[in-house]
Amino acid sequence: MTTKQMSLSMQHDAGFEWHRKPTRRDVFLAEMDQVVPWAEPCAVIAPRYPKAPEPGVGRRRAVGLERILRIHFLQQWYALSDPGVEESLYDSAAMRRFVGIDLGQESAPDESMVSKFRHLLEKHGLAESLLAAVSEHLKRHGMKLSQGTIVDATIIAAAPSTKNNAKARGPDMHQTKKGQPWYFGMKAHIGVGEGSGLVHTVVSTAANVADVTMAADLLHGKEQHVFGDAGYIGSEKRAAKRGRRFWIAAKRSAVKGVDAPMLREITEQLEHAKASIRAAVEHPFRVLNRQFAYVKARYKGWRRTARR
Repeated sequence: MTTKQMSLSMQHDAGFEWHRKPTRRDVFLAEMDQVVPWAEPCAVIAPRYPKAPEPGVGRRRAVGLERILRIHFLQQWYALSDPGVEESLYDSAAMRRFVGIDLGQESAPDESMVSKFRHLLEKHGLAESLLAAVSEHLKRHGMKLSQGTIVDATIIAAAPSTKNNAKARGPDMHQTKKGQPWYFGMKAHIGVGEGSGLVHTVVSTAANVADVTMAADLLHGKEQHVFGDAGYIGSEKRAAKRGRRFWIAAKRSAVKGVDAPMLREITEQLEHAKASIRAAVEHPFRVLNRQFAYVKARYKGWRRTARR
């Protein structure tokens, strides 16, 4: 983004509020500004992004690629609709600083521009390419792929109502049973580095797809150990071993079925050790479900949700 001289409004946001305390939003966005490798995702999108119109051509002003990408990230982080993110940019000085908008010199991009960018990502299936670009950036800067991968999945609920024009529930979504309750929606399957805790693979499916069937798709190919809960029993038969060792949790009934007291104690200790390693996968799910509010799907169909 080009650097401009600050107007009075931006100077007010930046420095005239002497007693203002940084909020959690201020801190989070400042961290994301430094952490996200903006050049890499922009390079992935650039070939598909519309070029700026020639001078004198009767089109609306073009929105810079990095700027609209930052707005898209704000949408995902704060669960904002297209009109919602536009209003938030006018309402929040922290968001304007993150995007680089100076209301003294320009207006914020409107909701139609935000919507068109989201549809562009969906049309060309760029979500997977963006994740790959960020992962490659991390590897180049010392965040190497771990020798172990933790696999897991979480259910993202979808609206089950049929009170719509189609008289049907969300397309592509399905119901599944987890424990006693039934759920309707989709699943996000992830592969996480055992040592780093970084997500290196994400696959989305309908909710009725068994976890074990996606195990092979969640491995980066260079790990020596694979960890998973009881839902991944049998995954070693579906994924090429290639020297990997699978540490899959045993079913509770199998552990309780061990009669010898000493052998049962050893088995319980082993299961506890495996569970302590698998616990690292819960942090990405907490960020996804709680911080980014992806407890429910925001778009119709799991494919549309996955591509955004």
